[in-house]
Amino acid sequence: MAGFQQNTGAEFERFHSDGTKQKSKKDKKNRPGIGVIAAVAAVLAVVILSNSMVVTKQNQFKLIRQFGRVQRVVSEPGLSFKIPFVESVDVIPNELLLYDIAASDVITSDKKTMIVDSYVLWRVTDPLKFAQTLSCSVSNAEGRIDAVVYNAMKNTISNMKQDEVIRSRDGKMTITAEEAEDIGNDMEISSDTEEVIEIKSLTEEIMEQINHVEEQYGIEIVTVEVKKLDLPDDNKQAVYTRMISERENIAAQYTAEGKSEAKIIENTTDKEVSIMLSDAQAKAEATIAEGEAEYMRILSDAYSDPEKTDFYSFVRALDALQESMTGDNKTIILSDDSPIAQIFNGQY
Repeated sequence: MAGFQQNTGAEFERFHSDGTKQKSKKDKKNRPGIGVIAAVAAVLAVVILSNSMVVTKQNQFKLIRQFGRVQRVVSEPGLSFKIPFVESVDVIPNELLLYDIAASDVITSDKKTMIVDSYVLWRVTDPLKFAQTLSCSVSNAEGRIDAVVYNAMKNTISNMKQDEVIRSRDGKMTITAEEAEDIGNDMEISSDTEEVIEIKSLTEEIMEQINHVEEQYGIEIVTVEVKKLDLPDDNKQAVYTRMISERENIAAQYTAEGKSEAKIIENTTDKEVSIMLSDAQAKAEATIAEGEAEYMRILSDAYSDPEKTDFYSFVRALDALQESMTGDNKTIILSDDSPIAQIFNGQY
């Protein structure tokens, strides 16, 4: 009985031991490793973290949407967060943008066709309104800018003559009142021909008509600049010829006015020279007359004094002798009663 119990306990012990070992191997086979679980958890954490971070650059606006509706606008550069897999992000440029408008034909008020090639500098000022009206699309914004600027340019140039468009091409310029008659009838011009007036540039005229864009679409058109202002090829040569002829006429007019002014200056100068010469001649004659009068007075005083009379008679006789002795022949024949002979004879 004891042996039976002993054997039975050994078998039970072996069975229990075998059973335990078999169950342990099955658990290890069905349960995943701890390393795999940690790797999956790390990947999920990285995905969730990356999906929740919003990095805003210096030249960007970020619009945070929740189920398509804008929740907030991030305008400051840096790092912010959103709800992962629930909120989405739209990017809007926060910088000065350039849009090159295609060259187009416009007609001036005097029915002249011109080709205008221009560009626009613009930027987004209200990202929320930009998203609501233009769906955060730069191409949509450029399409609206193209239409607005073209209409403003067409309206501006259609109210100006071709010469006015050319004059205002490079910005403000100053002209005299005499030249302002061709600029336009709506300008206030003083009757003073020396007054200087200013005319608006083509850019200023266009910009006055597009201020409503910012309120409507949340964008600002900073400036509209004309790169090229040209004439159609079919009438360019004719216009150039007419312009050359007009410039030649203006040059001829200036030349004629210059010659007229030169003639007036010459006549005025000749008159002044004649007056000056006449005055100088009169002064010279008056001075000579005064000298002769003084000379006669001195002679009169000399001859009125008996002591000086002989001396001056002697000097005058020598002067007369000197005047008469000219040429190579120095021989003089005098009579006894000649004043000169009397000098040499000691009668004086």
